[in-house]
Amino acid sequence: MTSYAPIFKFSHGENAGNAQRFATLAEAEASAADRFMRWTLPTGWHVVQTTDPVNYRYDGRDISIPTTEAKP
Repeated sequence: MTSYAPIFKFSHGENAGNAQRFATLAEAEASAADRFMRWTLPTGWHVVQTTDPVNYRYDGRDISIPTTEAKP
């Protein structure tokens, strides 16, 4: 299974993400862009492909998917 994780860049050179995984690259990018516009610490963002299970979807906001609903 493929999922996509938003990763944020910080001025001191660190890249950090969290446990959010999206089913599509577009969802992950939209989520990251939305969050980036509201945060003040990150200097940029990108998305990486993972093999983790999908646990979020983006529909104008991040929506958690319960584990029993997270299907490919």
